[in-house]
Amino acid sequence: MAALFLDREMAVQIKIRAGAALLAILAPGLATAAELAGEGLSAWWGIPFAGLLLSIALCPLLTPQFWHHHYGKAAAAWSLAFLVPCALFFGLPVAASGAVHAFLAEFIPFIILITALFVVAGGICVRGNLHGTPALNTGILAIGTVLASFMGTTGAAMLMIRPMIRANDNRKHAAHIVVFFIFLVANAGGSLTPLGDPPLFLGFLKGVDFFWTVRHIFPETLFLCTALLLIFYGLDSYYYHRREEILPVDPTPDSRIWFEGKANFALLAAVVGLVLMSGFWKPGIAFDVMGTPVELQNLLRDLLLLVVIGLSLKITPASARAGNDFSWGPILEVGKLFAGIFITIIPVIAMLRAGEAGAFGAVVRAVTSPSGQPVDAMYFWATGLLSSFLDNAPTYLVFFNTAGGDAQQLMTTLATTLAAISCGAVFMGANSYIGNAPNMMVKAIAEERGIRMPSFFGYMAWSGAILVPLFILMTFIFFR
Repeated sequence: MAALFLDREMAVQIKIRAGAALLAILAPGLATAAELAGEGLSAWWGIPFAGLLLSIALCPLLTPQFWHHHYGKAAAAWSLAFLVPCALFFGLPVAASGAVHAFLAEFIPFIILITALFVVAGGICVRGNLHGTPALNTGILAIGTVLASFMGTTGAAMLMIRPMIRANDNRKHAAHIVVFFIFLVANAGGSLTPLGDPPLFLGFLKGVDFFWTVRHIFPETLFLCTALLLIFYGLDSYYYHRREEILPVDPTPDSRIWFEGKANFALLAAVVGLVLMSGFWKPGIAFDVMGTPVELQNLLRDLLLLVVIGLSLKITPASARAGNDFSWGPILEVGKLFAGIFITIIPVIAMLRAGEAGAFGAVVRAVTSPSGQPVDAMYFWATGLLSSFLDNAPTYLVFFNTAGGDAQQLMTTLATTLAAISCGAVFMGANSYIGNAPNMMVKAIAEERGIRMPSFFGYMAWSGAILVPLFILMTFIFFR
C-alpha cells in the first residue's frame, strides 16, 4: 500500500513538474511584465478593434435580432481574434500581461463606476408633472445639463427624460425636445468631470486630474451649451405658439413634483466623494499583478463603490425602480462590449505609442504640424468624427495615446491638445444615435411614449444643421 501511495505521489510530482516545464516553455517569465511593442506591428493587428467597433455601429441597424441575443459572443470572438494570435506570435506572457493590464487598470474600475452611477440614478424616480412651456423646457434641459457632469450622462438622461416627456405629452410636436435633450443632457453636459462621460473617466484612470476638465474646457462647454439652449428656446417657442400645438386633453394633468428613492442622493454624493478620494489620497502603496500596479486608493474606491451599489439596491423602494423601468440590460451590454473593446484596443494603443515609427504613422502625421507640434483643430475633428459613429470612450483613448499618452505632459504643455481631444469625444458623440450610449436609450424611451423620433439619418440632419456649424465656430474660437 505504501509503495502504491509513493507511486501515486511520484506520478503527481511528475505531472506538476511536467506542467511547470510546459508553462516555462510556452510562457517564460509569465509573472513579470511583458509589454507589446508597437514598432514592429502591422496595421492588420488593428482589425479586431475595428471589427468590434463596426459591429457595435452596424449590427444593431442591420441585424438587430442577432445582435440583441449575441453581442456578448461577438465581443468575445473579436477579443480572441487578437489574444490567440498574440499568444502564438509573441508568447503567452505578452498576451496575458496585456489582458491583465486592460482589466485591472481600465475595465474593472470603469465598469464599477458606470454601474454605480447607473444603479444609484436608477433608484431616483421623479414623480408628478409640470406644464411644458418653452421656458420650463429650457430650464429642465439646463438642470439636466448640469447634473450630467455629476451623475453621468446616462444617469442624468435616465433621471430627466421621463419628466421631460410627461411635461410635454399634451403637445403635437415633441421630437425636437428629445433631440436637444440628447444634444445637451446625454452628451455636452457630461464634459466637466470624469463622472460625466466615460471618455473623461478613462482619462482620469490614465492620470488626468479630477478637476482638470472643469478648469480647461469650461469656456468651450459654456459656449456650446448656452448656444444650444438659446436655439432650443427659439425653436420651442415657434412650435409652442403655433395654432393647434396644444392638445385638447392633457394625458397627465399638472401635479406637484416629488422624488421617490431620495436616499440615493446621499449615495450619489458618496460616489463623487470616493472618486475624489482616489484622486487626492496617494498613500504610495501598490500591489503588482503581472506588471500592472494596483494602487491602494483605487482598490479601496472600487470596493466601496460596490458597497454603494449594494446599499442602493437594498434601500431603494421597488416602486421607484419600476417607475424608471429599471433593468440590468443596458449595463450588461456596456460591460460585455467594453470588455472586448479594452482587449482589442491593446495593439492599437501600442502602435500609436510608437508614433511615426508605428503602423499608424499617417494618423500621427495628420494631427501633427511639420514642426512636430500637435494640431489642436485636427485632434478636435478627428476625435469628434470618429466619436460620432464609434463609441467615444475608445476613440478618446486612441487619440490620447496618439498625443503621447503621458497625462502629465498632456495636462501642462499639451493642455490645449487634451482639451481638443476631450471636447471632440464628448461633444461630437451627439452627432448620431450611436455616438454615445445614452442616445439610443433616450430615443427608445421617447418612442415607447409615442413620440415619433427622427430616423438614423433624420437625426443626423438635425445634428448637421445645428451642431456642426457650432463645432466649426468653436474651431476658430478655441482650437486655432
